Formats: sequence, C-alpha cells, structure tokens
Amino acid sequence: MRLWSLHPQYLDLKGLLAVWREGLLAKHVLAGKTVGYRNHPQLRRFRESASPLDAIDCYLAEVFFEAARRNYSFNREKIDWGFTPVALSVSAGQLDYERNHLLDKLNRRDPAAAERLAGETRPLVHPMFQVREGDVEPWEIRKN
Repeated sequence: MRLWSLHPQYLDLKGLLAVWREGLLAKHVLAGKTVGYRNHPQLRRFRESASPLDAIDCYLAEVFFEAARRNYSFNREKIDWGFTPVALSVSAGQLDYERNHLLDKLNRRDPAAAERLAGETRPLVHPMFQVREGDVEPWEIRKN
C-alpha cells in the first residue's frame, strides 16, 4: 500500500489507479470493514488524526479530482463528500524519499512523466499535507 504525500498529478495512469484502489482499501480498514492491512504503516498518519475517516476522504477527494482532470471516471460515491477537511503534516525528508521512489517507478513505466517530475526541484504535495522539516517518517518502509 502506498498513499503518496506527493500531489497525484505526478502519478502515471497505473499509479493513479493504484492509489485510488489503495486509498479505498485504507478507508475500509479505517472504518473497521476489513481485517487485512490493519497494521500497515502507511495508515498510521491517518489513524492518528482527529478524524481518520475524514482524513482518508479528504485524501481520496484530491485523487478523484486529479482523475477527473484527466477525464477518468472514478466512482465519486466511494467518498463521503460531507467530510471535514483535514490537514496532516509530512516531513521534507519523506517527500524527498517519495519523489525518488516515484522517479524509480516512472523511469520504468513512463519516462516522460519521470522527466517532468525530475525537473521539479520542489514538487507539489497533496493539498492536505503541510511540509515540515525532518527526515523520512518513522513509519516508512525503506527499500534497500
């Protein structure tokens, strides 16, 4: 499961579809509707928010908007649009890690998208995240 802190505009189609599916899975986990993935580290920051379901709906809304900008038809009924907007923090080190991780994926799948992201010295973040100083988040599972 990967719930990117980067803005979904950087994801290729495969990545956008994956983050949508994984966000919906995260929503089911946070709502207690599935037993799998309950302890997945990517869910920690959502679970620790004041309102985890509002947080994941806020996250999914931006993924939905990005899909709509690209003329993809994601099911808007999967989001409770009455959510209260949530702001979460993310470290600058986490963003650097995610940028490099996504660049690795895009270099294999979509070199043009990789080139666009590589040209961004300060990529946009998902609007619900506020950037703070710090290293990679402790919940991140790093590739060796």
